[in-house]
Amino acid sequence: MASQDWFDRDFYKVLGVDKGISDAELKKTYRKLARKYHPDSNQGDAKAEATFKEISEAYSVLSDPEQRKEYDQIRAMGAGAPRFTAGDQPGGFEDVFSMFGQGRGGRQQSPQDFDDIFSMFNQQQGGSFGSGRFGQSTGGFRGYGGPQRGADVTARTTIDFITATRGETITLQGEDGKPFKVKIPAGVSDGQKIRLRGRGRPSPDGGETGDIVVQVAVRPHPVFTRDGLNLRVTVPVTFTEAALGATIEVPTLGGDPVKLRVAPGTPSGRVLRVKGRGVHSAKGPGDLLAEVQVAVPSHLDDAAREALERFHELEPKDNPRADLMSRARG
Repeated sequence: MASQDWFDRDFYKVLGVDKGISDAELKKTYRKLARKYHPDSNQGDAKAEATFKEISEAYSVLSDPEQRKEYDQIRAMGAGAPRFTAGDQPGGFEDVFSMFGQGRGGRQQSPQDFDDIFSMFNQQQGGSFGSGRFGQSTGGFRGYGGPQRGADVTARTTIDFITATRGETITLQGEDGKPFKVKIPAGVSDGQKIRLRGRGRPSPDGGETGDIVVQVAVRPHPVFTRDGLNLRVTVPVTFTEAALGATIEVPTLGGDPVKLRVAPGTPSGRVLRVKGRGVHSAKGPGDLLAEVQVAVPSHLDDAAREALERFHELEPKDNPRADLMSRARG
């Protein structure tokens, strides 16, 4: 039986939809609004809770073909028509959470329109990796959608650069003082989070246990930097090595140096690649990228200065900045 206030309440307006909206679009709109105004997403916000109940009431009517037809007919009568009274039937809105059992008028309400909206929330809120806070539950709606998920616990650790590239199992101390082991995968990056499923706080009412989320910080290396799975290193060379060519030694991370050939006329900034000497991970090894940097001497003795002056007289007179000036003028 219709509620007495159906005359005055525009459920289509409550949901922000047109009267001719399809069932699928109606459901999509409701899910979006429910996610926005759900009490567990707005704890302590009475206005949001009231809005959630209002949109849920509107959806409970419009999602039921019979009730929607009855509602449309009553609204079409206009505000001056005789009003229904509740009589022996339960009038007004019954809480959306009771709709899984006896619904309006004692009729069994199908849960299919509501179960998926609860399933969206019966997991870690926000869904993003590592969004839980220490000691704070991030899943399950208390008393609304089933058992509450246990709280996630956040831990932090700092490891050295080589450990991050090679991987290692480390031991941390939990909030209860007991140690627990964390497997650091090879190639972990600074700021990355590692989730230990089911190792957090237990559920207070029989739900799933929360997780431990370990945030990893990586100490910088004095020589190498990360570029994905590649390692970068800047290698100084002398002017004569760059101009005439040379074979130089380049360090590797935790291993023996490798020899690289610098071709004659190599400029600063050229990158020489050593295959397979980067970070080794489950995705395969990266490379070592050696960037050549021509070192300019800051002090010259008289003999060296005279030699350079003679070279200057003999070197090609091409202006290396000519193309730059031309392109700058556009």
